[in-house]
Amino acid sequence: MSNKKPKKVFVDGPISPDKIATSIANHQSKTNIGAHSIFLGQVRADEIEGKTVTAIEYSAYEEMAEKAFHEIRESAFEKFDLTCSHIYHSLGTVKAGEICLFVFTSSAHRKAAIEACNYLVEEIKANVPVFGKELFEDETHQWKVNH
Repeated sequence: MSNKKPKKVFVDGPISPDKIATSIANHQSKTNIGAHSIFLGQVRADEIEGKTVTAIEYSAYEEMAEKAFHEIRESAFEKFDLTCSHIYHSLGTVKAGEICLFVFTSSAHRKAAIEACNYLVEEIKANVPVFGKELFEDETHQWKVNH
């Protein structure tokens, strides 16, 4: 494991399309990169027992979650030949149709970028203590269960 400083992962509210576009544009100067892979998690308007999800309110014990994100990110660098990797996750309310998770990996070759991106998403969903409260149109709620 390296001694890299953890990067800030959490974003207040939805992740904007501008943030995603800017992140991609910032990599144009890194000419040793030959491939990027991106995962965008979007809040679905699921229908549960006749009620429609209008938003998810995300919360976390930030220090513990940031540590978990850092460890997962560092393990991806150990497993895959990555040039860089970025993870952003929302806190607070994100409406249906908005982006709540942005995972971005870059490598000299596509296979490492794609596999690392998939690895990061699965590890985040399984191991990072971020909690989602599904908010329904009738102003009731339930805690989300990851699948």
